[in-house]
Amino acid sequence: MSLLLCYDGSPSAKHAITVAHATLGHKPLTLLHVFNPPEEVLADAFGTSESASGPSSFELERLALERAHAIVHEGQELARQLGFVVEPRVERSQTAVWQTILDVGAQTDAELIVIGTHGATAVQSALLGSISNAVVHHSERPVLVVPTPAKGARNQRP
Repeated sequence: MSLLLCYDGSPSAKHAITVAHATLGHKPLTLLHVFNPPEEVLADAFGTSESASGPSSFELERLALERAHAIVHEGQELARQLGFVVEPRVERSQTAVWQTILDVGAQTDAELIVIGTHGATAVQSALLGSISNAVVHHSERPVLVVPTPAKGARNQRP
């Protein structure tokens, strides 16, 4: 069984690694981090993708990609510590994050998609809740949705 684990660095995503290991053992794992293009985030938030006083779109893209690789590396290390054989993967969302997840699931022929329920920040938390919901509703593959662990839970890792 090959797994696709969606990882954004949030407590929910970290917990999903632990749950996947406890439930499924040492399976081959593709650890996926999907990031949104910075110009789309800026356009949504401020109505423009360029600003004379701020960094260029090229610089924002470079920073976003650098951050995405740091996030996936963190998840890769957590998964390796548990004994997973991990293939890290960073994808730039071209459509919707949930669609990118499903596309990667198809490309890797994942038998199971593992995803947390909440993101790392308040905005990501709301978005990932809707992302995990969309993955569940649109996936033709089984999906394991892992909630954020309760504070002080004994099985909580990092």
